[in-house]
Amino acid sequence: MLTVAQSRPSERAKFIQKTYLHLAGAIGAFIIVEFLLFQLGIAEALTVFVASSRFSWLLILGAFAILGWLSSSLAAKADNVQTQYIGLGLYVIAEAVIFAPILFIAASFSDPSVIPTAAILTLLLFAGLTTIAFTTRTDFTFLGGILTIAGFIAIGLIICSVLFGFTLGLIFSVAMVIFASAAILYDTSKVMHHYSTQHYVAASLELFASVALLFWYVLQIVMSLSSRR
Repeated sequence: MLTVAQSRPSERAKFIQKTYLHLAGAIGAFIIVEFLLFQLGIAEALTVFVASSRFSWLLILGAFAILGWLSSSLAAKADNVQTQYIGLGLYVIAEAVIFAPILFIAASFSDPSVIPTAAILTLLLFAGLTTIAFTTRTDFTFLGGILTIAGFIAIGLIICSVLFGFTLGLIFSVAMVIFASAAILYDTSKVMHHYSTQHYVAASLELFASVALLFWYVLQIVMSLSSRR
């Protein structure tokens, strides 16, 4: 099966359009699910649960990792578009649950401008990185090995911080923004050079995961800087 990069320009353009429309749809669905979690009191309940014990956060991360693996596998390996949608939907819901505590804290105890500022910065960063990936025509899939090693180091630090009760701090958040930015370059190249034109839903999930990671750490940085005023 031909990859997107090997397809005709018209098919490639249609794939890109569908992918980014689905990415926008996934972000919109994330916002709707998050709104419902807030309105139903689930976001507050999750925040209380996470705050009750540092090990409860590991439980949530573990459940998210399993669900994330399942949903991404469904989307990436399925030729059936409906199955890809199921994978994307599961992942969006999982991300919304994971984000609920930090967004609840940001909305309740931080400046009202924190969340909108983080969202705008994330979108601008994503737009800039996407422009670089498309205009330079560079294949950034060479970053895969580096991202894998860096990802394991980051996960190890996060687990250690939860187990031993220390804070990773602003420098770690900045490093993770750089990591997420590299992941966006990698994912953009990956969907162009390794996905077929039928996997636009799976491609949108791939990009959504990196955008969510970027937003998470941009939000942490903005919250940290806001608290220092």
